[in-house]
Amino acid sequence: MAVARVRQHGEVTHAVAGADHPLARHLAGLTVLLSGGGVVVLSGAGLSTESGIPDYRGPTGLARRAQPMTYQAFTGSAAARQRYWARSHLGWRHIAAAAPNRGHHAVAGLQRRGLLAGIITQNVDGLHQAAGARDVIELHGNLSRVACLGCGQRTARTALDLRLRAANAGWDAAVSQLNPDGDATLADEAEQRFQVVDCLRCGGLLKPDVVFFGENVPPARVAECYRLVEAARALLVLGSSLTVMSGYRFVRRAAALGLPVAIINQGPTRGDADALLTVDAPLGDTLGALAG
Repeated sequence: MAVARVRQHGEVTHAVAGADHPLARHLAGLTVLLSGGGVVVLSGAGLSTESGIPDYRGPTGLARRAQPMTYQAFTGSAAARQRYWARSHLGWRHIAAAAPNRGHHAVAGLQRRGLLAGIITQNVDGLHQAAGARDVIELHGNLSRVACLGCGQRTARTALDLRLRAANAGWDAAVSQLNPDGDATLADEAEQRFQVVDCLRCGGLLKPDVVFFGENVPPARVAECYRLVEAARALLVLGSSLTVMSGYRFVRRAAALGLPVAIINQGPTRGDADALLTVDAPLGDTLGALAG
């Protein structure tokens, strides 16, 4: 049984949907919002938790205390890079093996029907595209690519994975916990035995092509997102607590322009006060019902 908390114009109601009562019947506001088209989607980690990828702040993140790697620590310490790549070498395999869930397929379906003006994602897992979505703006990059901080060359993560496997033949480690963004918790001893490799072209430091905490999203990418939101008819936030300004700024811009904002998320978000409609419910069930 699916339970949704719906707030519209400041009034909160609880809707319960069983097998014979589709959740979408209780979410008429979202249906109307989408039916007009021109909707920009802003998605966050909560959309991918049903694919087995944990998040930082949603229901799957509450029991974890993992601290994400910062850009400053990564670039400033060889030991930090060794720790990161050891953990990511194993954790990335989990991300790479993940499959799109019902929510991702629903978003792709809404796009195919011409109801979406664009998709902005804070996720780095590529699952929107794997579900068939097109022209997705990856606000924080994608773990499937690697960038050299020296020459700027971008290469496939699969190629780096082969190099790391060769450099660490015989290395083994037990994963005690999977964390967001391709991270995994390992024993200190295993991390310290891991061998890092550098750029084949210039010998520079390699970094996943994602925006770390403490790093800025490229200005051109931010500007592209603003243009998309400003030309939209409405903004639909999916699975994001909007805790960090990186995504929340687009909600603020939409609200400042008088555009309707709707949020589907498990738990409260920073943008609830800016939203015309909020729904506290599982993303897969809700989006599946909306997409039909």
